[in-house]
Amino acid sequence: MEQKVQVEFSGRTITIATGKMAKQANGAVVVSCGDTMVLVTAVATKTAKEGQDFFPLTVNYQEKAYAGGKIPGGFFKREARPSDSETLTCRLIDRPIRPLFPENFLNDTQIMATVISADKDNDPGILSMIGASAALEVSDIPFFGPIAGVKVGRVDGEFVANPTAEQLEKSDIEIVVAASKDAICMVEGGAAIVPEDVMLEAIFFGHAAVQPILAAQEELKKKAGVPKREVAPIVVDEALKAKVTDLAYAKMKEAVRIKAKGERHDRIDAITGEVLETLLPDYEGRAKEIKGILGDFEYTLVREHIIKDGERIDGRDTKTIRPIATEASLLPRAHGSALFTRGETQALVAATLGTSSDEQRIDSLYGESKKRFLLHYNFPPFSVGETSFRLAPGRREIGHGALAERALERVLPKHDDFPYTIRIVSDTLESNGSSSMATVCGGSMSMMDAGIPISAPVAGIAMGLIKEGDDVAILSDILGDEDHLGDMDFKVAGTAEGVTALQMDIKITGVSKEIMKKALAQAREGRLHILGKMAETLSAARPDLSTYAPRITTIWVKTDKIRDVIGSGGKNIRGITEATGVSIDIEDSGKINIASHDKAACDLAIKMIRDLTAEAEEGKLYMGTVRKVMEFGAFVEIFPGTDGLVHISELDKERVKNVTDILNEGDKVLVKCIGIDKQGKIKLSRKEALGATLPEN
Repeated sequence: MEQKVQVEFSGRTITIATGKMAKQANGAVVVSCGDTMVLVTAVATKTAKEGQDFFPLTVNYQEKAYAGGKIPGGFFKREARPSDSETLTCRLIDRPIRPLFPENFLNDTQIMATVISADKDNDPGILSMIGASAALEVSDIPFFGPIAGVKVGRVDGEFVANPTAEQLEKSDIEIVVAASKDAICMVEGGAAIVPEDVMLEAIFFGHAAVQPILAAQEELKKKAGVPKREVAPIVVDEALKAKVTDLAYAKMKEAVRIKAKGERHDRIDAITGEVLETLLPDYEGRAKEIKGILGDFEYTLVREHIIKDGERIDGRDTKTIRPIATEASLLPRAHGSALFTRGETQALVAATLGTSSDEQRIDSLYGESKKRFLLHYNFPPFSVGETSFRLAPGRREIGHGALAERALERVLPKHDDFPYTIRIVSDTLESNGSSSMATVCGGSMSMMDAGIPISAPVAGIAMGLIKEGDDVAILSDILGDEDHLGDMDFKVAGTAEGVTALQMDIKITGVSKEIMKKALAQAREGRLHILGKMAETLSAARPDLSTYAPRITTIWVKTDKIRDVIGSGGKNIRGITEATGVSIDIEDSGKINIASHDKAACDLAIKMIRDLTAEAEEGKLYMGTVRKVMEFGAFVEIFPGTDGLVHISELDKERVKNVTDILNEGDKVLVKCIGIDKQGKIKLSRKEALGATLPEN
């Protein structure tokens, strides 16, 4: 039997229904708003795999082409691998719900969100976030929800929940907030250099906005009436724990204070090996349990040391940033390059400039679009001293790249002023905490090194949180271990003036607005410090582009002259490119971009286009070529494809009996435009030009 709830959400009606579709899933809902509909299912296996010690949650999000009334492009006419946009939506669904399952629930669990109808005003990604929580709520799968997501914008100083595409064009904020009844769970988004206090207000505006959706999910859960599964409690063998404590606690306390990541991990591995060697003869088959106890020691000791002693794993206090080293122009043939090193995290970042032919073409539910700024983040296994067979970008790489791209795109020059396609590639060479923020710093420097006139340098920093009761420590520039053992991962990127991107994942409830305000303020201090270090190497864009970058010159022609530039069957434009070797891009507005490494070739192409589109001006002198002689005068070409008539009476000051007495076909002659009639016919005079000199260009 179908059950449904409806709720008004920022002026729109959202419907969540269950019991009609996909009834063999543990939980299934259809979330609708306007003409957008998303089917979200939740399924978990009955039991966990034997020996499994982690929670295998998989989230899939797919946009069906039929949802937008389309047939997939290309030769393979069906939905294939997920696009970057779909992958990013998977992450938005995954991150807020993953911490909300019981610690001891280890059954394979899969959330599948399928867009089955789509309009252009209602974001299926936001509906999928709501649907994932609702599907879990109406299922028997244990889940500490509900949560809901909302997109927050700010138009003319006013916050807007789930802004339309038109509103987003005017918005200086675009963030997604996921929240439960009492807490913020996740934040992801960007802004146009907005102050920290405004971003904080936007986050909590989002928290308030989702409350009706949470209430609707609770109502639907009651209507569905599905009891939750029992989850076996965690049983701790106190006797085993005591033996592990005697063997390892003191050694682990020393190990977690080793400053170098590699040495610290090696020492912890050695302690683990010693404990297993001692205890396994008496506790056969319980290696994972012993490792779990040791992991708890590490978790407790690191956090305790930070809270009580104010000292972190590598010896820093809570605000100190690791040593920073920067270098630019280290790749001779790249258009721009930078090496950014912060502690044991290092990113090699290169910037490449291209033309419109290098733009990425995107085919989505809403039609085709083009993308002129691309940032690709790579995380090779050697960066953490590992090996791997998977070298293609995964969800993590795509997510980190999108965050860094969002951080940098707000400072790009306008396309009309800088008509290049820009690609940034970041290769992580070492990683121990926030390589995505190193990518932001290196990306900013590589663009300045390439001569891209960004409005301001951008830096990023990752913040962490340790909260034990009322004791709170906010950590600047966190290590990888601090991310793993902490309660919050909060990445903030921006200029000296404000925020351009942020990403926050919170693993606990009870992070107050005051704590978040303090974290943002501390992040600003750290960001300004990093910007200062970057400025020691490069503080602004170089005045000139790289020698190896294409030069793009923009000219404009009247729209009715575009056909003259192109010519019949593309004859004219093909002739220009063959003669000069330049690349030419013509837009419907009459804007023409000419790209070439050779300035002389570019200048020649411009002249050829100007000749094709030039218009005669009354009173102006022209050097023309006689193309045809008639009894009544001569037709003289003053521009390619444009000629005018020199009447026999305008050939000379004296009376002329025969035109050929003065002019013959092929002659070069200086003429003056003496009129243009209503039909556009040009009247020329040789007589008026006698004695005159053609002015130099």
